[in-house]
Amino acid sequence: MPGNPTHSDLFGLAAVFDSPESIVEAAKKVRAAGYKRAEAYTPYDVTGLSDALGFHHTGVPLIVFVGGCIGALGGYFMLWYANVISYPWNIGGKQPNSWPAFIPITFEVTVLFASLMALFGMLILNGLPAPYHPMFRAPSFDLASQTEFFLCIESSDLNFDLEETRRFLESLDPRVVMEVPW
Repeated sequence: MPGNPTHSDLFGLAAVFDSPESIVEAAKKVRAAGYKRAEAYTPYDVTGLSDALGFHHTGVPLIVFVGGCIGALGGYFMLWYANVISYPWNIGGKQPNSWPAFIPITFEVTVLFASLMALFGMLILNGLPAPYHPMFRAPSFDLASQTEFFLCIESSDLNFDLEETRRFLESLDPRVVMEVPW
């Protein structure tokens, strides 16, 4: 029955391909067949693979923008409070709220907060650190960082049915199709 994995201890089915062109073609067919929970593991960046899998854009740019805004407002407020409220000084006849003098530090705090938000946002959105992944247990998966191209359809996909998905993956002409346990 689609939507219900037949084995609760199964992460998914993985197919091994020999070339980047074959995995891109297979990924296009997987996406066209309606599978949404599919992932590819390759030794290097393969042009067109992310589009073939239907990779969506992340929220990292928005997180970086929000971090930059918080940094700019926080940096400016910090300088304004120190120079206007906490310890007003007459330096060179300027007003305590001399915003041109605040620009360099405000800019630096903006960059600091934006870069920290980029780092932590990326880590959180990618689910890192992840010391373990079920694909690590797949036979010969250590070659995914050297010569092999893996395409895995996860059992949590709504269209996943063990036998039908296995037949579908075998029709894509991989070298081997294997079950990946949790």
